[in-house]
Amino acid sequence: MQAYEERLTAPRSWWFIALLAGVAMALILLPLGTVPMLGGLVGGGALAAVAVSSYGSVRIRVVGGTLIAGDARIPLEALGTPQVLDAEEARAWRTYKADTRAFMLLRGYVPTALRVEITDPSDPTPYAYLSTRSPERLAAALTAVTAS
Repeated sequence: MQAYEERLTAPRSWWFIALLAGVAMALILLPLGTVPMLGGLVGGGALAAVAVSSYGSVRIRVVGGTLIAGDARIPLEALGTPQVLDAEEARAWRTYKADTRAFMLLRGYVPTALRVEITDPSDPTPYAYLSTRSPERLAAALTAVTAS
């Protein structure tokens, strides 16, 4: 049973920048002729689009007693109480309050986040910081799954 799923996609402005990267590559190759220019447009735009897509394809899921955030898989038994962070508090936890040992699924274009203590004594990670557009829903999903 899946209790929560979110995909942190890149903002539209990043896709526009990827297009501009293709145009810039085309302009760089313009002195070499029309065919290299078109190749630069397609190739440069495609490479930039792949970079934007891969960075913006991270998912957060709560499935079958596990929190899956990017590459991390954390059993819900190892998690403490979730703390919803508004934009200001999230900024504080990803800058001056941050612990270098923490797991951080950080996306700068997502202003809100969820912070969850990791209570497993064998894990040196003190907490998980998860950028999310709906921290209340994620906290509710974590609480509901661990309560049942």
